[in-house]
Amino acid sequence: MAKVLYSVTMSVDGFITGPDGDMQWMRPYLGPNPEVDELIPRIGSILVGRRSHDGDDPFKGESGEGQAFGGGWSGPQYVVTHRPPAEAEPDVTYVDDFTKALAQAKEAAGDKYVNVIGANIAKQCIEAGELDEVLLLFAPAMLGDGTRLFDYPGGHTVRLERKSVTETAMATSLWFTVV
Repeated sequence: MAKVLYSVTMSVDGFITGPDGDMQWMRPYLGPNPEVDELIPRIGSILVGRRSHDGDDPFKGESGEGQAFGGGWSGPQYVVTHRPPAEAEPDVTYVDDFTKALAQAKEAAGDKYVNVIGANIAKQCIEAGELDEVLLLFAPAMLGDGTRLFDYPGGHTVRLERKSVTETAMATSLWFTVV
C-alpha cells in the first residue's frame, strides 16, 4: 500500500520558496544527495497543487527544466486544480477534488510513495489524516520571506517521530514518521 510522503528542501528559517514563489534560491543546494538518490526510485506518483506545478522551476534553463526532480523521475502526476489547462501534458492528470486526486495517486503508486509537492497540498494531507512521512532537506540559507513549510493557523500540533538524520556538504536531511 502506498505511503504519502512530503519531501521538500527548505531554508533553515523555514521557507520552501523565496518571495513570490522563487525556487532559484535552492539551485546551489541541489547537488548530490544519497538520501534523494535512494528516494527517487521509491516514488510511484506525485500529488501536487496547481500553483506548485505551474510555479518557478529550480532547474530553469537546464536540461531537466519542467520535469520532476530535474528529470530524475518520471511517472504519473496528479495536479489538484479547478482550472485545468487547455492542453494536456504527458503523465499529468488534472483533478478538481483533493480526495479524488489523492486516491488516484495512491492507486498509481502501488506499494511506493506518493510524493507530495507544495505546502497547501501537504496541509490538506495532514488535515485528512493521510500524511505518513516527512523528509526535510535543510539547505544552509536563510530567506526571511516566502512560502513557509507549514502554515496552519488554528490547526493542531502534528507530532513526528525521527526515522533518520543524514548530512551532505550542502544539506542536512531529517526523515520523520507522522505519529
